[in-house]
Amino acid sequence: METFTSQQIEENLKTLEGWAFVNAALEKSFKFKNFKEALEFINKVGMLAEEADHHPEIYNAYNKVTLRLNTHSANGMTDKDFDLAKKINTRK
Repeated sequence: METFTSQQIEENLKTLEGWAFVNAALEKSFKFKNFKEALEFINKVGMLAEEADHHPEIYNAYNKVTLRLNTHSANGMTDKDFDLAKKINTRK
């Protein structure tokens, strides 16, 4: 699987609202009304991740969820990261 160059990452980031490239991964934080809504979102992300066979790092603190995407098996950023980020953006 081919990894993206820095330039490709920057170009692809332009298509992703709210995502940033932080410490070698795509990262975005989401804020919800309460823990229940945050947990429901996490479950939606989990289903998308299973469908894509690509699993994000998920951090939750009450009503805030932070997701990190990186293709660990490729040791870099790939289409899998950007494709899943786009799907996640449509599920909030």
